[in-house]
Amino acid sequence: MELIAGNIMTTNLKQPDKVQLSTWIDPSKRHNFTLLYKISRDGCNAQTFHSLCDNKGPTVTVLYNTSESVYGAYTAVSWQSNGSYSIDAKAFLFKLKYNGTAHSMKFPNKTDGKKAIYGHANYGPTFGSGYDLYCFSGTINKSGIIFPLNGSATLGYAYDMQGQDYNTVMNGHLEVLDLEVYSVQERMLLQKPWIRNVDWSQKFEQEIKEKVATYKPLPGLDLQQRRILLVGQVGAGKSSYFNTVNSIFRGHISSQANVGTTEQHSLTTSYRMYEIHDGYGSKTFNFRLCDTRGLEENQGIDDQDICYLLDGHVPDRYQPDALGFVKNPMQSDKIHCVAFVLDASDVDDIPEKVLERIKAMQPRMNHRGIPQVVLLTKIDEICEETSEDLSNVFFSTVVKECVDKVASLMGLPRSHILPVKNYECEVELDQNINILALLSLRRILNFVDDFLFNKSDEIAAEKMKRLKVSD
Repeated sequence: MELIAGNIMTTNLKQPDKVQLSTWIDPSKRHNFTLLYKISRDGCNAQTFHSLCDNKGPTVTVLYNTSESVYGAYTAVSWQSNGSYSIDAKAFLFKLKYNGTAHSMKFPNKTDGKKAIYGHANYGPTFGSGYDLYCFSGTINKSGIIFPLNGSATLGYAYDMQGQDYNTVMNGHLEVLDLEVYSVQERMLLQKPWIRNVDWSQKFEQEIKEKVATYKPLPGLDLQQRRILLVGQVGAGKSSYFNTVNSIFRGHISSQANVGTTEQHSLTTSYRMYEIHDGYGSKTFNFRLCDTRGLEENQGIDDQDICYLLDGHVPDRYQPDALGFVKNPMQSDKIHCVAFVLDASDVDDIPEKVLERIKAMQPRMNHRGIPQVVLLTKIDEICEETSEDLSNVFFSTVVKECVDKVASLMGLPRSHILPVKNYECEVELDQNINILALLSLRRILNFVDDFLFNKSDEIAAEKMKRLKVSD
């Protein structure tokens, strides 16, 4: 990310843009985009571009300029360095954003693919017979945070610009924050799921629902309910996760917890400990989902607040400066598992300060031996196959790659990253949404038991130590 005139601009291709490009490339298929070259990382050098991008098949080139416009070009043929043009009837130019506002347009080739791209050892990506888009030559040195490209944009020779020009696409300049080249491959669902033994049937749903409903506290610790703390960025879906679980056991879509944002701030303003009821009866299950205010760069819980929460000092409905702080908490007041909630469609764009706050909390949890998981929400927004049929989630290479990325980002095992889809726009319960939520909750309760077994062993060891001292 770069800072321009006080505003943060992300210089990487977002998921909605990938979906748009995929539709333009072939609306009947979906595609994976793999980053090959990025000038802010690899340097703006023609030889480097060719060494990383030649003979790689279809690619898309994306430029992010200092006016917050995003544009580029696609070619279905490989880049070469032999000083010649390549024929490609599928090539096109495009724009995705203009002056910071989404404005998607595709500009197709109008010469039957003749002279669609030009490959030269001393040129960066070059499109069109009249150099419609000629990005740079040689080496471009960075000036501050800007790459002043030395190419040109003589639009309209080989590509139909549909009334657009150098000013309305590129703001009349070639000063960019970044340029990226992505390899484009047709997306295929995996032949075998990367998580197995999931049966997307009503019988399986009832089985795991029963396991969650009949979950019992570990004997010997005098704990009636396990406490699961939800922590995440504003809008990631913490409160929606509670509403989803609550809906499953209520038998209809529930919105007990307020969800959404107000001017990009969290609607959760106090610490809440939600119980899950068995339908509309008085019986509650043996766990609570504890909701916190959404994390922002300068608001939300910090690493000191998290210590009070973990240690059970904070009562239900507690607000800053309110009365009720628990001075001497019992084990039953404490947190037994932390679930970070991350938006799968926004993983690459988590603000640096928010990520720093999350990372600062983790040592506090590790010190107390509290297990951590990630609820990876909005997976339907990163994979169209999963959006169309949620049971494709464990066959999806896109979701798997996102899980791997989050595991690395958070320093957690991949088995601790739990993909879910919350109820958001649905008006009726969905069996597959239920199954995925219940799987995640059952996994969390397993981690809770692991923690409490360790706690039980500690207590037993302490008792044994006191007995030896007394003898």
